[in-house]
Amino acid sequence: MSQLSQPVIEEFKADFPGSVILPDDMQYEETRQIWNAMIDRRPSMIARCTSSSEVAQSLNFVRRHDLPFSVRGGGHNIAGNAVCNDGVMIDLSLMKKVLIDQKRHLGFVEPGCTLADFDASAQAHGLATPLGINSTTGVAGLTLGGGFGWLSRRYGMTVDNLLGMDVIIADGRQLHASESENPDLFWGLRGGGGNFGIVTSFEYQLHSVGPNVLCGLIAFPFDQAKSIITQFARFTETMPDDLNVWMIARKAPPLPFLPETVHGKEIIALAICYAGDPTEGEKHIEPLREFGTAYGEHIGVQPYTDWQRAFDPLLSSGARNYWKSHNFSRIDDGPIDAIIDSAGVLPSSQCEIFIATVGGQTGRVKPEAMAYSNRDANYVINVHARWETAADDERCIVWAREFFTRSQPYASNGAYINFLTEDETNRIAFAYGASYERLVELKKKFDPDNLFRINQNILSN
Repeated sequence: MSQLSQPVIEEFKADFPGSVILPDDMQYEETRQIWNAMIDRRPSMIARCTSSSEVAQSLNFVRRHDLPFSVRGGGHNIAGNAVCNDGVMIDLSLMKKVLIDQKRHLGFVEPGCTLADFDASAQAHGLATPLGINSTTGVAGLTLGGGFGWLSRRYGMTVDNLLGMDVIIADGRQLHASESENPDLFWGLRGGGGNFGIVTSFEYQLHSVGPNVLCGLIAFPFDQAKSIITQFARFTETMPDDLNVWMIARKAPPLPFLPETVHGKEIIALAICYAGDPTEGEKHIEPLREFGTAYGEHIGVQPYTDWQRAFDPLLSSGARNYWKSHNFSRIDDGPIDAIIDSAGVLPSSQCEIFIATVGGQTGRVKPEAMAYSNRDANYVINVHARWETAADDERCIVWAREFFTRSQPYASNGAYINFLTEDETNRIAFAYGASYERLVELKKKFDPDNLFRINQNILSN
């Protein structure tokens, strides 16, 4: 592999219309940083693209010189695949255009957009599509791995609402992928991550949502955990698709609706979002209040964009993060007991275990319809270890791994590819599940030399 020498860098800079950032430049340290502070890699050059032609130029350059490279969208991936050591970071974060076709309910989104960018543009017309729950997350990475959030029970996974993509593949060709053009590539991109190319534009189906939704939190004492989580598990099996309820076990942040005496104590919180008429939603959420004696609640009608930002303060960049997750078709005593035991010994005040509820429309799509095939996953349990200093690395990581091991016997098949950390390469084939063999064949077709390898990598040999 050739070195990124000064003459090679100068060759690229001479013809590249975008900005090039090198390690000695003032912007370098800030630009190379990504969401997870556990990842500390130093690319030799950062190519900041503003158009698909600049992306193609960057990709042709790294291929011609046989250079390692990473692709940055929002930089939010837990494994840190947005940044590489010694090679080139192809930075798409300046490509943030969103075009909304209000009449046809379509959204055209560039790969540098965050959820906040997309949501704001779509909600200006009372429209949305299922995305994640943290507004600083990048749309591109979330989408390519599957994508789910508050609206998924009603409208499916993010990839279920993807109608087409413009993508630059390994040989430098710029293709459009949809059901009618390059349908095999379209199949693979919907869940196959960054294995097949660099997407420069996404086209989404949008839905009438909000702009105000019924949403909020109910916080219960931790000593009621067994009862609360058990009732939550049974309630979510039959709730309407317009309603989504997640469970979070963590120490209480200083939320204004909680007494100060509760701040810092372990709690069980239910996070609620109702996508339909708020008046109707009140009827559906009322049983949740009867699950136990709550410390407090904050539920009301607010803009959907505000709810999408509600957890941002707990998920800000700059902290050290380590995740482990499983899919579940049903939540029974085994995983519930594991949650209670692990949440009772949280290694830092920022650690949490959450149950993300999916199901609904996400389970009505045939597993073979696209690369994301885990349609029996009604829940995703993620143990989210989060802390501030390297001195706490070992105990926080050990805590997360212990919960993962204890809950594993109760998990269903597959895993959510976007939640895999950098040390979980042995789980990639398992995560893709029934799609993996077909993904391998697609990799042979579209990227036989594994040019795109800094990702949750599909190996074709």
